Amino acid sequence: MIKEFTFTFEELNLLPEDLTELLGFEEDNVPEPFPGIIQQALNDAPQFCNISGGYKIFDTIDINLKEVSIQIENMIFSPSKIVTTQLKHSTAAALFICTAGAEISNHSKEISGMADPLLGYIFDVIGSATVERAIDKIQKSMGEELLKLGLNISDRFSPGYCEWSVAEQQKLFQLMPENFCGVSLSESSLMNPIKSVSGIIGIGVGLEQQGYQCRWCTDKNCIYGRIKRKKQQ
Repeated sequence: MIKEFTFTFEELNLLPEDLTELLGFEEDNVPEPFPGIIQQALNDAPQFCNISGGYKIFDTIDINLKEVSIQIENMIFSPSKIVTTQLKHSTAAALFICTAGAEISNHSKEISGMADPLLGYIFDVIGSATVERAIDKIQKSMGEELLKLGLNISDRFSPGYCEWSVAEQQKLFQLMPENFCGVSLSESSLMNPIKSVSGIIGIGVGLEQQGYQCRWCTDKNCIYGRIKRKKQQ
């Protein structure tokens, strides 16, 4: 089963505080001139977002904990022990792709090239926040639909995170319709548009979502991990 979604920027309800956290500020301690610039960028962002995403459900999945592998149809993934362990109770899986569109990255680069790198950077952060909020909504919708069938879903996992090689996006994209939701993949496994995400969500009775579990992950550059570690200090 394949399902696709489109969203307007307004539907995602991104707020200034969503961005200030990603920018590394405390909610009640945002220095000038950031509050005004952030609000300006949020006001302008709708015209630069082309948000779409979706997923394809595969009815069977073979997880081999010993080999640390996941087989979907004729494709064998080698993610990591982290991913295979979290998906071990899956009886099916959904592969997903979601994007904020190319326009917001292009606008970010254009503004940065016009001697306003700060505003350009904020638009870059908005692009990242937009695609994450969009896939949140897609994942929630999928979970609600599957719950009606007595099934639960796992957290989502993406190549490039949790010790899963980004190169395995090549395998993921081979299982999806070509140019799904307008996203393509380069030979070096980078997605175009840049502000895009892809990955896998497990489906099964014995699954539950635990949210970002940064203790699993060794990626010290992940912005969400940095935020969580900062909160725990």
